[in-house]
Amino acid sequence: METSQPHGAESMSQDLSELLKEATKEVHEQAENTPFMKNFQKGQVSLHEFKLVTASLYFIYSALEEEIERNKDNPVYAPVYFPTELHRKDALEKDLEYFYGSNWRAEIPCPEATQKYVERLHYVGKKNPELLVAHAYTRYLGDLSGGQVLKKIAQKALQLPSTGEGLAFFTFDGVSNATKFKQLYRSRMNALEMDHATKKRVLEEAKKAFLLNIQVFEALQKLVSNSQENGHAVQPKAEVRARNVNKSHENGLAAAKESERTRRMQADMLTTSPLVRWILALGFIATTVAVGLFAIKQSAARGSRPFPCLLQALLTH
Repeated sequence: METSQPHGAESMSQDLSELLKEATKEVHEQAENTPFMKNFQKGQVSLHEFKLVTASLYFIYSALEEEIERNKDNPVYAPVYFPTELHRKDALEKDLEYFYGSNWRAEIPCPEATQKYVERLHYVGKKNPELLVAHAYTRYLGDLSGGQVLKKIAQKALQLPSTGEGLAFFTFDGVSNATKFKQLYRSRMNALEMDHATKKRVLEEAKKAFLLNIQVFEALQKLVSNSQENGHAVQPKAEVRARNVNKSHENGLAAAKESERTRRMQADMLTTSPLVRWILALGFIATTVAVGLFAIKQSAARGSRPFPCLLQALLTH
């Protein structure tokens, strides 16, 4: 009678590379679907955003590679030690100098989420070096795969030089064939001696690595939003307000001038009104008298009495 292995034990008998791929599939998709990465993949990335990403990667890889060097002879990591082919710190330093200038170390920001990632890497390297492979797998194999797509997107979106300045991070001079190298790396990783409990911890650490990456993306997105609010977004509003103030000022001056003209016209009218009234009154009286005299003449011709009361009333009006 055959005895079957528990499902968990059977799954743990698989190669570590396959286990990592399956275990991180969901959280990998979450990382790719963060607003920051979705915009990046669409080519909607600014130079400011790209510089922030590069700065955070510098802190992350500095910590990762410091711990890798610490454990390069440790059996739990030594088989996957490929500094010439993979290490990114030097390349990131070139990119940062290109973007920020020679004083880049004093200018680059390190968000809290990035610092949290850095602290985790140091903790693992010092306390649990067997988990270091989870972080190396997450970072380096990702850079050799999807990272090459991001390189092309960034180069086109930011119009970076075709000679590669600003993109050294994505350029692996020590890897002539990415596909073959990834196969070699996975085979070495699968050869690491681990019991089932350690494999399980490595898988959990790999998922944690992706979550730390997601937190970094979210922090960078927040930094970009704050920067736009404090600079790019607020400035136009201020300019609009300034234009509105100037327009209101101009309208106020025009209204004041119009008001002054109206006031002067009214003053002129007030000054000339009595004269106008007297001229109109005299004209009315003259017309009335003429009509009255004509009526008297006609009445006298007929032998009738004129209209003394009406004429007197008109003359005394």
